[in-house]
Amino acid sequence: MGSSFGWILGHPHLTNFSLGLKQEPLPDFAALRANLLQLVNEERAVAKVPAVALDDLATRVATAHALDMASGEFVSHWGRDGLKPYQRYSFAGGVHATQENVSAADNTWSMKTKDLLQDTSYLHVRLYSEQPPNDGHRQAILAPQHTHVGFGIAIEKLRLRMVELFVSKYVQLNTVAQMAKPGDTVDFAGKLLKPNNALSQIEVCYEPLPNAPALDWLRTPRSYSLPDESIILVPKLPPPYLYADKRAGSIELSPGGSFSVPIRLFKDAPGIYTVVCWVKRTRSESAFPATEFCIRAE
Repeated sequence: MGSSFGWILGHPHLTNFSLGLKQEPLPDFAALRANLLQLVNEERAVAKVPAVALDDLATRVATAHALDMASGEFVSHWGRDGLKPYQRYSFAGGVHATQENVSAADNTWSMKTKDLLQDTSYLHVRLYSEQPPNDGHRQAILAPQHTHVGFGIAIEKLRLRMVELFVSKYVQLNTVAQMAKPGDTVDFAGKLLKPNNALSQIEVCYEPLPNAPALDWLRTPRSYSLPDESIILVPKLPPPYLYADKRAGSIELSPGGSFSVPIRLFKDAPGIYTVVCWVKRTRSESAFPATEFCIRAE
């Protein structure tokens, strides 16, 4: 094919047309996202879980990652900068928890919207059709705690990349600096968006600063998760009560869903800390991540 396409959110990012070759019209990316949103909400309705709304920030973050994958000729939850999905979203200004699906095709010959509607629908249905136990993408599509989603679509030459970034919005955070030094203590505070929800605990996860991966590494399929190294903070108990480990707790809870806690960045080495508020919507429901707020310490 004699042309190179790199389109993002309906705007030309990279074009390299041979002299005299007529430029094809740009695809209607808004229509592609609207179609994917409709598919997702139809599937969630069948599963009897709430619909999700389109999120602008998640769409921008997902689109940047889709373009990174299309231009770099890889498919991965990691970017060429070594960041994982929740880190990309947080450092772009997001405070909420996310789950990411990625999908790809390397034989997209047509740039017409009607053909891309078919291609992106196929990529999504392939994720939705997964069967247990290898159905992590389907679980992300149907997770009941998700409230929003962003769709990233990018095309480079014949390479189509699609990203679905699901978001769970349950917490409003006070302003917290995202740059610090190892050993610093930061004041972490916020408020639950719905007073009938409950903050179960706050987990502070640590991982080393990322390095730019080799392309061969990015081209090897792998799942991602929060880091294993973490500390757990729990709500304060009224005196004289203590938890089983003899702690009184450190999170101050206030009526109306407000909370605050000092968080020490507990490693001497540089790294990224991810602060996860675990929230329960009902007493009988399991807690789920509602924030993945990242702090870079170095």
